[in-house]
Amino acid sequence: MTLESVVLLPGFLADGRVFADQVSDLSRDHAVMVAPLKGATLTDMADHVLSVAPAKFAVVGHDLGASVATEILKRAPGRVTRIALISGTAQPETPASAAIREPRMIKAKTGRLGEVLMEELPSTALHESPYRNAIRDHWIDMALEAGLETYLNQSRILQRRPDHQNVLRRARIPGLVIGGAKDSLCPPRRQEFIAELMPRCELRVIEKAGHLPMLEAPQSVSAALKAWLAAV
Repeated sequence: MTLESVVLLPGFLADGRVFADQVSDLSRDHAVMVAPLKGATLTDMADHVLSVAPAKFAVVGHDLGASVATEILKRAPGRVTRIALISGTAQPETPASAAIREPRMIKAKTGRLGEVLMEELPSTALHESPYRNAIRDHWIDMALEAGLETYLNQSRILQRRPDHQNVLRRARIPGLVIGGAKDSLCPPRRQEFIAELMPRCELRVIEKAGHLPMLEAPQSVSAALKAWLAAV
């Protein structure tokens, strides 16, 4: 049996470092690649991933990467063998949430990006553990390296995020939804809703994790992904 290739898509302002443990764990049995989110729109990002991905692949997306993964499924359903969404959403951003981003973008343009990033990922969005501050700092380091223009671009993309509910309802491939029980940005109820949309989907809510379960509970995330990839 040929094992599927796996494409990992990091979330808002992140890079492949958020999937470091999963790359290590999954690459024992699968060809694994991390595809950066490049483009001015969600469609551009999906097209970029499709341009570098294998002919057929299982896709795993976190946060903004989950939206890109779903857009890929919409654009090229014949190429996606499985889809896993971590801390994602299937609905458009609400007008209120979109409006909240505007003052943050203005503040970031005035040289206060570091301050803005702490608002984007409050400590309360992560599980309370001895490692919470270090994990948050790790994400902030990635976000600062991504830079102001990437922050502004990805914020606008999130503001214009499309409704993907029908895409997931039509999916007939094995699905997996992973969420952190302590995630205040994408709470468990939202993850339950996404999982209910897909006809063939498992839901894994990780108790000791928040918005970054790949870093907060790496073994649990890897185990869930391995089981999903092994399922017939």
